[in-house]
Amino acid sequence: MESYQKKSLSVVVPVYNEEKTVGQVMASLKSELSKLDVQYEIIAVNDCSQDQSLVVLEKIDGIKAISHPHNKGYGASLKTGIKASQYEWILIIDADGTYPIDSIAKLLEKIPQYDLVVGARDNKSSAIPSSRRHAKGFLNKFAGYLAGREIPDLNSGLRIFKKDIILKYWELFPNKFSFTSTLTMTCLTHQYETIFLPIDYYKRQGKSSLKPFEFFVFLKLIIKLSLFFKPLKVFIPISLFLLFIAILLTILFLVGVLGAFMNTTIMVLCATALQTFFFGLLAEIVIHNK
Repeated sequence: MESYQKKSLSVVVPVYNEEKTVGQVMASLKSELSKLDVQYEIIAVNDCSQDQSLVVLEKIDGIKAISHPHNKGYGASLKTGIKASQYEWILIIDADGTYPIDSIAKLLEKIPQYDLVVGARDNKSSAIPSSRRHAKGFLNKFAGYLAGREIPDLNSGLRIFKKDIILKYWELFPNKFSFTSTLTMTCLTHQYETIFLPIDYYKRQGKSSLKPFEFFVFLKLIIKLSLFFKPLKVFIPISLFLLFIAILLTILFLVGVLGAFMNTTIMVLCATALQTFFFGLLAEIVIHNK
């Protein structure tokens, strides 16, 4: 087994308007990683920040600072850092100071036996805004249903994973906020060993870059998870529900609750149920062929 001292790690930190926290996060990262005696590099990717984040980064020794010429998104920043990394294992962490840097040692203990190690936040934590808590909880449960196992934190921004996973499915990973969710689902549905470790989570300093319209990104992510990873798990229940309604209408007519036999409605429901099932089956075949 690989000894602890031989572990090497590329740390990728996406940065967007984090001038108040990025300096402390970088200092804490260097301090913690040095104590762990792990071979490492820190790559900070400035996503065209509008504040002084880049100025702060350029003053920090011992890190590699990359700057986007225009704003590309959270996922794009991670992809830029991963592309520039030199080691087999990637650690990602946000620059806003919300993730506990002292939890990195706990995550490191789980490699190389696991391909993805996720620092799982408690969804009941007061540090998670209430406006996002319900959506996050629903997405965790829905993704867990698709993956066939419990997912305590689908999109945690603190995790370690094999670089090869990203390179293999490069085109699948988006440039926006659903990068981490996509990585979790990719690993769980492609037989990569995955573990979730509970971590603390701190209240964010400053403004979040998430906007109200990100709700539509959330809906888009649900559709993407459904269609790409396990379409039959979504389309079969819909198909059965439509068939159930058709059978229920027939029974209601036979027992005299309905005065007229709704033959056209029942035929449409049955046809739609059948089409829905075959659409899901087709999607499943296409996915597995890809």
